[in-house]
Amino acid sequence: MSAPTAVILRAIGLGDMLTGLPALALLRRALPEHRIVGAVPGVYADLLLGAGLLDQALPTAGLGPLDGAPQQPDLAVDLHGNRWPSREPLRVLRPRRLIGFTQPGDSPPGLDSSLWEDDEHEVARWCRLLREHLVGVGEPPPVWSVLHAPPPVLPGATVLHPGAAAGSRRWPVERWAAVAEALAAGGHRIVVTGTPAEQPLVDAVAGPVGAETATRLEVERLFGLVAAAALVLSGDTGVAHVASAFGTPSVVLFGPVSPARWGPPDRPRHQALWPAPGPAYRGDPHGCAPDRVLLRISVDDVLAAVPRALRGAATADLAATPGSVR
Repeated sequence: MSAPTAVILRAIGLGDMLTGLPALALLRRALPEHRIVGAVPGVYADLLLGAGLLDQALPTAGLGPLDGAPQQPDLAVDLHGNRWPSREPLRVLRPRRLIGFTQPGDSPPGLDSSLWEDDEHEVARWCRLLREHLVGVGEPPPVWSVLHAPPPVLPGATVLHPGAAAGSRRWPVERWAAVAEALAAGGHRIVVTGTPAEQPLVDAVAGPVGAETATRLEVERLFGLVAAAALVLSGDTGVAHVASAFGTPSVVLFGPVSPARWGPPDRPRHQALWPAPGPAYRGDPHGCAPDRVLLRISVDDVLAAVPRALRGAATADLAATPGSVR
């Protein structure tokens, strides 16, 4: 007798993928007998298969038809969005049960739904969806416990990641360059990361101090660089979530979106900078120009956060050492 099948959809970027890992771990815990098929970007297939979260990865670049997905699965879970564009590719598979989020006033037939809450943290959001509809889910594990430790790359480096997918989350390049100069003068070994398309931005930050650059890292090597780093500084983007996942001290610059929704764990080793006028502030995370709150963050603010993150990590590591004085 063949195993029951569950199909999940999360065709999304690096940071989003990492924030969804605890939910995927809960799904595996709740469905130990199921064959779990994940419609995910192909670049993350090895990560998810290696962690035992999926039995099969279906490379998926966007919200189109899920070619090759099993028909009439026992369960389908929309771990991608909260409207019909992410539900429809799963609905057409004719699952026996479909789970997903809805917006207020939206009640599509044939969906076991939970109500989307805009201000909920991304990690908590997807775990709640599963807790509300599946038995035996329990509490979510920390992200780091889901991942295998990657081979270290350039241990002890200070990683600067100045880019982001949207201009509203990109701190000005000249400020990143000033941070790099100050850290290099203080003895930090700087590595500036980015995508291949961000090479000019990376060079503008790294060039004045002769820092190393890394713009063509595969996922495992990026994880190995961040996991072995002494410190990571970035905007609100995927590399920040990698640092959170591996507990690497970090300074993260927020602008349009509050760290309460997308930020690192509330631990001293992770410093989230967000000088918003109030907790209700919300900018455009997909805008072209740097968010006005992001621009309130100065070079001095970032440099002041560096020793706080390093002290926070050192204190936590000392407390975790057997026989240490707390």
